[in-house]
Parts: sequence; structure tokens; C-alpha cells
Amino acid sequence: MTDTPAPRKRLLIRTWGCQMNVYDSARMADVLAPLGYAPTEQVEEADMVILNTCHIREKATEKVFSDLGRLREAKQARGGEMVIAVAGCVAQAEGAEITARAPWVDLVLGPQSYHRLPEMVARAARAAGTVIETEFPTEDKFDHLPETTAPQGATAFLTIQEGCDKFCSFCVVPYTRGSEYSRPVAAIVAEAERLVALGAREITLLGQNVNAWHGEGPDGGAWTLGRLARRLAEIEGLLRIRYTTSHPRDMDDDLIAAHGDTPALMPFLHLPVQSGSDRVLRMMNRGHTAADYLRLVERLRAARPDLALSTDIIAGHPGETDADHAATLALIREVGFAQAFSFKYSARPGTPASTMAGQVEEAVKDARLAEVQALLRDQQTAFNRSRAGLVAEVLVTGPGRHPGQMAGRTPWLNPVHFEGPAELAGQVVPVRILAGHPNSLTGTLAAPHRAQPRERPAA
Repeated sequence: MTDTPAPRKRLLIRTWGCQMNVYDSARMADVLAPLGYAPTEQVEEADMVILNTCHIREKATEKVFSDLGRLREAKQARGGEMVIAVAGCVAQAEGAEITARAPWVDLVLGPQSYHRLPEMVARAARAAGTVIETEFPTEDKFDHLPETTAPQGATAFLTIQEGCDKFCSFCVVPYTRGSEYSRPVAAIVAEAERLVALGAREITLLGQNVNAWHGEGPDGGAWTLGRLARRLAEIEGLLRIRYTTSHPRDMDDDLIAAHGDTPALMPFLHLPVQSGSDRVLRMMNRGHTAADYLRLVERLRAARPDLALSTDIIAGHPGETDADHAATLALIREVGFAQAFSFKYSARPGTPASTMAGQVEEAVKDARLAEVQALLRDQQTAFNRSRAGLVAEVLVTGPGRHPGQMAGRTPWLNPVHFEGPAELAGQVVPVRILAGHPNSLTGTLAAPHRAQPRERPAA
């Protein structure tokens, strides 16, 4: 008689928010894999459900509680045999309030504590009640995480920096992620090498203020992000490097130079400005002016002429006037963005802006946001259309929506679709862009096909 293997447990992780949350969710799955948890997309069969939350967007907390209400029913249908966890920034901000309103939640853990998940699961199994971990631990959570072993697609995320010391008036990140922390060079390089060995050809370096990274190098001194990019570019098989999200105050000379001298560093940069009004920027505590931002853009484009820029814009920050709004529109027109994320201001409890005088009426915020978004949509469409006629090196990420179609990304992060064989997945191939659309490009495989080992900067 042979032993029957024990049935595996099923894990469902729902992720909201930034790319760092996507990375964190993947690492939580890695942490739980030794306990026998395998992924599922079906809540009905899940033995554990983790809501990895984001506190940036409006009504984030209420959306979490709405989802928790549905999970309560699923847990009851399984006779209570389901572990429910709330992770991420809402967990960090709300803490015990979550268990007060949703006592069926078993685990509440902040973004600095997910390396403790196995211990927390064991504690929850031993005791009635909820286990809460929302302190900022003194140990480095990355030292306690297992190595990534899951197969990768062509693209992967790698967190190199966490936390924020900037304290922008509207932002909860310093309160939910803690102060700035930079991982050491050796740990980053080792993880990047593992990701490449598992199939990644493009790595996006992540951080709340990623260009504030100043990790310890092999010589004991602090490296710059530009120096790290050059080191990562030496990894065989790593064709592309990106990073997000940046702060204008941390864009130093070496990083700007790296955009010109490191071909693997892609010509796309997300650089949030938030407002074009100096008065609003001061109220936001951004630490830069509109002119500072424009000079920075000029220097970046001098270093890499084909650089495409993305940004964040907030409409209706407390105290914003019609003149301030007009200044934001003027800055957008002057820069010309390839992509952008724009939102109307919404108050976050505990942030300085939430109690500022001059809160803008919702109807005014809505109207201003509509103007901002219309202008940004026009710029994105214009940028996409400007790609038509180019032969772009496209990293093929997988099949497209239609039979025989493949999908990928240009150096400027545009999604592009073209007809081609499935074996192109994971390769960089030349694609002639036929047309640009509001959100994507269409093209045709340029002949003869030959994958390029590195992206080349513009002449």
C-alpha cells in the first residue's frame, strides 16, 4: 500500500494598488508555499484568503470592508475553515479597527510584517481571536524571506527601497510604510540573478521613493541608483531595466547620466509632479518648484533624447485656486507626457492636508480633473501615434487577445500587438509600428527577425 500525499491547501491573494503590492503578494505566496499553500483563483476552494490592500485611493477602507463582508459568507459556507487575512497599507492604518468591525478576520499585518506570516498562521490556529502585526519591526524583513522559486514571465518586479521621509501633505505612505530603507547591493543583485535564471528579461526596480535608494555596496559605501543600474546591466540575460516611483528631489546627476550611458536602462521614466503651481507645491510639501521640474526634464531629455515621461497629477488639493489649476495645465502642455495618472484630491485621515483650510468642493474637483484628464489623454494618444513608422525593439510578453497574435512592450512601455509565433515569448524582436491608438500600438514583425541582446539608445 502506498501513502497518499496530503491534499494541498489553497491560497487566494487579492491585490490592490501599486506595483510594490504586486511584488509583496508574490513574496507572501513564497512565504506560505512551505506550509503547503498553492494558488487558486476561486474563493470557494480557498483555505486562506489575503486581501493585500492600498490606502492611496478614495474610500479604500470601505472597499476592504465590503469585500470582507462577502468573505464572511464564504467562510461560513466552509464551516469556518478559512483563514482570512488583511495585509498592506489599510491593515497598517486601521489595525484593530478591522477586527472590531470584522471579527471574522484572523490576521491583520502591515507591509513590514509579511515575513512573519507562517508564525502568525500558527498563532491564529492555536488561539481564538485575531493576530495583529502592525508594528515596524527592527529586523529587515528581506533577510527572512525565502528565495523566489516560482517561474517568471518575461518581466518581473524587484523591491529595492521601502518607506518615505518626504511627508507630502496628501500622502499616507510615511505612516503605513515607515521611514526610508534601502536594501544592500549584494541582496539586490542576487535576487535579480535569480529572477533572470527563472526567465525574467526585464526587471522593474520598485520603491516608494526608488531614486532615494542608497544601498550599501560591496566596499561598504553607499551606491547611487545610477550605479546600481549599471551593475545590474552586467547580468547576462537581463535585457531591460526600469524603476518606479521617483521623486524629483532625488533625481541626482549620476542617475541622469545613467539614462544616457546605460542602454539597458529603458527610455521611460515615471516622475510625479502632482501640480504645476508653486503655491500648491509648497502646500503639498513637495520640496521643488515647477521650474525645478522643468529644468530636470530638460536635463533628462538632453541625456536621453528619446525619453518618454509619465507623471502623477492631483486635482483639487486644499487651497487650489483656478489660477493654480491653470498653472498645472500649462506645465502639462510644456512637458508633453506619454502617460500619466491623475486623480482628484481625497482626504486621508492623519495627513496634514485632511485638516487644511480651503477644501475644494467636489464639483469643482470633478471639473478640474476632467480638464486634466482630457489634456493628458490627448498627449498620450499623440505620443502613441508618433511611434507609427518606427521599428521598435519589443519585449514579447506572451500571446495577444486573438489567435496568432503576440503582445509585448516597447522601450517606452507602450503595449503593442502583432502577429507572430508563440516561441517569440521572452525575446526582444524588431516590430514595425503600423498605428498608434489611445492605449496601445499595432505592428508587424520586421523581417528578417533577430532578437537583440541589448536596447540601443537613440542616435
